Amino acid sequence: MKDLRRYLVLKYIQYLVLSSSNAVSTFLGLLGSLYTMIILQSAKVSSKSTTVLISSLAKADILVAASVVLEVVVQTFDAGTTSAAFASALLQNLLTANTHISCLLLSCVAFEAYLITFFPTESRQLRTVRNARLTSMIIWTLVTAECVLFQADDLLKASSAAAPTHNPYVVLFHFSSLASALPRSLSYLLGILLRVVNVYIYYKIFFSLSKR
Repeated sequence: MKDLRRYLVLKYIQYLVLSSSNAVSTFLGLLGSLYTMIILQSAKVSSKSTTVLISSLAKADILVAASVVLEVVVQTFDAGTTSAAFASALLQNLLTANTHISCLLLSCVAFEAYLITFFPTESRQLRTVRNARLTSMIIWTLVTAECVLFQADDLLKASSAAAPTHNPYVVLFHFSSLASALPRSLSYLLGILLRVVNVYIYYKIFFSLSKR
C-alpha cells in the first residue's frame, strides 16, 4: 500500500499540480504505472474499490505509450498530408484522453478517501468493487466518446481547409465544430474545478487526521 500511495502522489503531481506534462513527469508516470500494474497482480493486494480505481488509473497510461509509439512511427516513415494531419490530431487527442481519465479517476480516489475519513460506516455500501468498476467504465466510455468527437472534428477541419466552399465537408465541419466546442470548454472548466475540489478534500482530511 505504501507503493500505491507513492504512485498516487506521483499522479497527483503530474496531473493536478503541474500545469502541463513534461518529458520527465511523463516518463516517471509511465514507469510508475508499469510498476503499479505489476504490484496489482500480486495475491497480497486485496481487491477493494480503491485498488480498482488505481488499476484503471495505471491502465490510462497505455494511451500515453500509444502516443509515444505513434510519434516514433510518424517521424520514421514519410506520410502524406492527410495521414500526417490524422496522426498529429490522434497524438494530441490520446494525450488529452489520458489527462481527462486520470484527473477524473484521481478525483474519485480523493472522494473515496473523504468518505473513508468522515463517513466510514455510512459509505460502506457505496464503496464497493462493483461500483468502482462501474465508475471506471463510465469514465472510460465518456472520455473515449469525447476523443472520437475531437478526432472527427480535427479531421474535418483539415479536410474542409483543402476543399472548395461548396463541398459537403464544410457542412460537417460546422456541425462537428459546434458539437466539440461544448466538451472542449467544459473540460477546461472541469479541470479547474477538480483541482479546487481535490485540494479542499485533502485539506479537510489532513486537518482531521492532525486533530486526532
